[in-house]
Amino acid sequence: MRELLDEVLRRTSRGETLGLATVVATFHSAPREPGAAMLVAADGTVSGSVSGGCVEGAVYDLASEVVNDEVPVLQRYGVTDEDAFSVGLTCGGILDVFVEKIVDAPWLRLLGDSVAAERPVALATVIEHPDRAVRGAHLLVWPDERWGSLGSESADEAVTDDVRGVLATGRSVSLHYGPAGQRRGEGMTVFVSSYEPQPRMLVFGAIDFAAALARLGSFLGYRVTVCDARPVFATASRFPEADEVIVDWPHRYLEKELQAGRVDRRTVVTVLTHDLKFDIPLLSVALRADLGYVGAMGSRKTHADRINRLREQGFSSAELERLSSPIGLDLGARTPEETAVSIAAEIISLRWGGQGVRLSALRGPIHRDSAVVR
Repeated sequence: MRELLDEVLRRTSRGETLGLATVVATFHSAPREPGAAMLVAADGTVSGSVSGGCVEGAVYDLASEVVNDEVPVLQRYGVTDEDAFSVGLTCGGILDVFVEKIVDAPWLRLLGDSVAAERPVALATVIEHPDRAVRGAHLLVWPDERWGSLGSESADEAVTDDVRGVLATGRSVSLHYGPAGQRRGEGMTVFVSSYEPQPRMLVFGAIDFAAALARLGSFLGYRVTVCDARPVFATASRFPEADEVIVDWPHRYLEKELQAGRVDRRTVVTVLTHDLKFDIPLLSVALRADLGYVGAMGSRKTHADRINRLREQGFSSAELERLSSPIGLDLGARTPEETAVSIAAEIISLRWGGQGVRLSALRGPIHRDSAVVR
């Protein structure tokens, strides 16, 4: 997506007019994910893809029309269409594709500057709205500010709040509202393109609790890795919801990922082994890294033993305060699934500055403006 953005910026800076087709929703076995895009230039050249070849011809024709008519179009392609086979989407999937005209504009330059500076940013685009003039409106959202408008202050406020949550996960999704941003309404659809990689969740310990947490972590938008030194337990078949399953000593794997720059301050580390020969070396690495969350499972006795051993290795009280142990919020959880919810709740609470108490017992706004832990 970033490579295509670079080309858009190059061409528009030279005064070119482009047609941009973006996959905004998929159903069933669609060949591409939301956010996949295809660029059609005035000279007829094409970059990118929305379907891997299935419907490129039809989208190319539509993009050419949109450039001439200057009216954005949301089009569905799939087996439910009468001409499904004529456009070639025979895989059984369905694609929603939004096509718009792109020219040099302030929002586009701001987006390019933010991406080049590696500053997290999301682009919200109105792809459906009863008011034709609002379709194609853009709103840029950063963790601490926004630029542009989607037609009304109420819509801008509602969308900004939701987009910040989406941006924190690095996903690209469609959001639905009423025409003025009503959360329980319908009529306005906004597609959010996030220019930030997915945050990672590293689950150490190939146990049943890890399987439940991997499932929930994936649901929350994390790229989930399960790691364990025991090959008999660390298998893909036991953790189908994980993006990858690694057989390695936990501390050694985390060290390699840190050295390679593949983890950052949004990364979540959960230590579920409650085995000191794994836990202490791993926590010794994790607690000295700039990570978003480090939690460890175990009883009060296990926790006290861990803390004593880590103190013996020179960890200060301030460093040890970064460790969430025993892991999770007090939900009274018993099963692996309930425990996974408890852990996820603590991660969410720390990310957004929540208090972990019942909302009915609080006053004031429900949502925070920006993440506390990144």
